[in-house]
Amino acid sequence: MTEVVSSHPVAAEQRRARAPSDTGPRASGRLADVAARGRGLIVPAVLLVIWEAVVRGGLVPANLLPPPSALVATVRELLADGELQGHMLVSSLRVLAGFSIGAALGVAAGAVVGLSAKAEALIGPTFQGLRAIPSLAWVPLLLLWLGIDETPKIVLIAIGAFFPVYAGLVSGIHNVDRKLVELGQVYGLKGGVLIRRIFLPAALPSLFVGLRTGLSLAWMFLVAAELIAATKGLGYLLSDGRETGRADEVIVAILALALLGKLSDSGLAWLERRLLRWRDVYKTIGA
Repeated sequence: MTEVVSSHPVAAEQRRARAPSDTGPRASGRLADVAARGRGLIVPAVLLVIWEAVVRGGLVPANLLPPPSALVATVRELLADGELQGHMLVSSLRVLAGFSIGAALGVAAGAVVGLSAKAEALIGPTFQGLRAIPSLAWVPLLLLWLGIDETPKIVLIAIGAFFPVYAGLVSGIHNVDRKLVELGQVYGLKGGVLIRRIFLPAALPSLFVGLRTGLSLAWMFLVAAELIAATKGLGYLLSDGRETGRADEVIVAILALALLGKLSDSGLAWLERRLLRWRDVYKTIGA
């Protein structure tokens, strides 16, 4: 009797209706996301084909612009002896250390200047002046002060990360709706509670703009440091490739920097989405 009921076409149809479907809105959204990512690969793929054809056709000397096929061989060579992994690890650790220090100081200084008109009038113009100094201008001074070990490199990267984070947070705080602040004060919010409940959630998008800009500048400042005083890192690989006439090494180092920069920015973008989602839930439940 049980078999007759379970095999009834109506019952089977009901089970199919209750079962989750892979063709629903969520699956469609995933397919659309995959398609969008796929479209983003079209232009790089076309450029690689054109690049290979131009060099193979003799329009550009292969010693100045190695074709992608030659770069693949160079990558295999560098990976086989562990050289490329070592350079990427060293550079990543330097950026992580310098960016963490610079971003932390940028958040602290941005909060002080953004929340205090007196502090902004006192130190704001100084920061704006220091911000205009080119990255390479810091290198000789840091080398004189701190030597040629890791310290000047990390300090230079921290300088690069500091100013975008500082400026982003100050801008975000200044753009907070004053009516929200007044409403929070009416409900008795003061000091750190007011900052946590009103200023921080409202300034979060601007802060992440500063963080992502600061991260990209951290990679730029890393190259400036490693080109001048380093025996390890992707900047050193760039310099070594130039001195030995290895254009393939130079291009591989550039591509490795682009890859690491993209991965780190994607990680920060993921964190931004998570925190903004948390902010929206936090505002909804009124926690």
